[in-house]
Amino acid sequence: MANTLDLSVKSAAAPSLVNITGLTRAGLAKALFESGVVEERKAKMRATQVWRWMHHYGFTDFDLMTDIAKEQRALFKEKFTLARPEISEKQVSQDGTRKYLIRMAPGIEVEAVYIPDVGRSGALCVSSQVGCTLNCTFCHTGTQKLVRNLTAAEIVAQVQVVRDDLGEWPSPKEDRKLSNIVFMGMGEPLYNLDNVADAIDIISDGEGIAISRRRITVSTSGVVPELEALGTRTQAMLAISLHATNDPLRDVLVPLNKKYNIEQLIEGIRNYPGLSNARRVTFEYVMLKDVNDSPNEARALIRLLKGIPAKINLIPFNPWPGTDYQCSDWRAIELFASILNKAGYASPIRTPRGRDILAACGQLKSESEKKRASTVRREQREETASNQDNAPAEVSLPFAHLAGGMFD
Repeated sequence: MANTLDLSVKSAAAPSLVNITGLTRAGLAKALFESGVVEERKAKMRATQVWRWMHHYGFTDFDLMTDIAKEQRALFKEKFTLARPEISEKQVSQDGTRKYLIRMAPGIEVEAVYIPDVGRSGALCVSSQVGCTLNCTFCHTGTQKLVRNLTAAEIVAQVQVVRDDLGEWPSPKEDRKLSNIVFMGMGEPLYNLDNVADAIDIISDGEGIAISRRRITVSTSGVVPELEALGTRTQAMLAISLHATNDPLRDVLVPLNKKYNIEQLIEGIRNYPGLSNARRVTFEYVMLKDVNDSPNEARALIRLLKGIPAKINLIPFNPWPGTDYQCSDWRAIELFASILNKAGYASPIRTPRGRDILAACGQLKSESEKKRASTVRREQREETASNQDNAPAEVSLPFAHLAGGMFD
């Protein structure tokens, strides 16, 4: 990228440019006025103009905003920036899945994964935190400590840089390559709800990126007190990382269950704003051999979800280095699905995507806490090249929680 900027902490030593790409419409108008660049009576109009240039056309240069006077643009450049973070590395799977390592700030890297041919045309899995606090035992991200929340600008930036790579500007009305957003990357979105909600407001705005809220899904492991706020503030589709039908097992698989048990979680889901047959909850259920994949568990799942408009995604476990879990046998997965189907639940078996680049569900994991991930990969490639006559190295970076079969 031509322009790269730390979107997180601003230096106290000297005034820094404010990155306005993560501001809501109201926040943008306020920033333009409070900066002294725009008169209060013109702030809303100027905000609308700037909004379209940066979110509809994808511009990162104020000089290209031709319906704004040159003198005004010059003042913008003194106060603000539209810079994107840097794509440190991109990998493309044999199935077309693209995994992006995005450098947000020194030592801060996250991954976003684009999955073609799902949803209306293609889905992007975005992260909401660097690291995670939940320690789900089947998920590789659970082995990385939380570094910090991502800002709204950093969440929106994941969408922007992927659209840069896809050539998806200006925002198309038809024939989109990117039609759906899923918050299923690193972190627990409901522990960063303010920034997630602002990012959804920006991404869904009809004069900008314009991805419908009905095509934005937020996945949570069950932060029950924030469920109502999520629905009220974002109107996003809800996904629940469930994986078990009883508290003793879920306490192990999803330790957050010890704080908000299954009974509390199901009650919170039943009260989710807007829940209906047209706005079903997606339940994610990873298939672990001899752990949660028996016919009795399938029947228990049916009883648990009775009366909830629901879709159940069955996820073949994606192994990662060091895990003690194994994927259920295919016959066991098919039997599990057939029991759910007979009870009237849509229960697609999620086709693993991006396994060859460790971009599949549960395989994402940032190495930022150790050594810059792109450096690790480069060193591995160089070593492999020297040992194998410059043959391409098949190295991959484990990262966290992704979606492939979220959509009808």
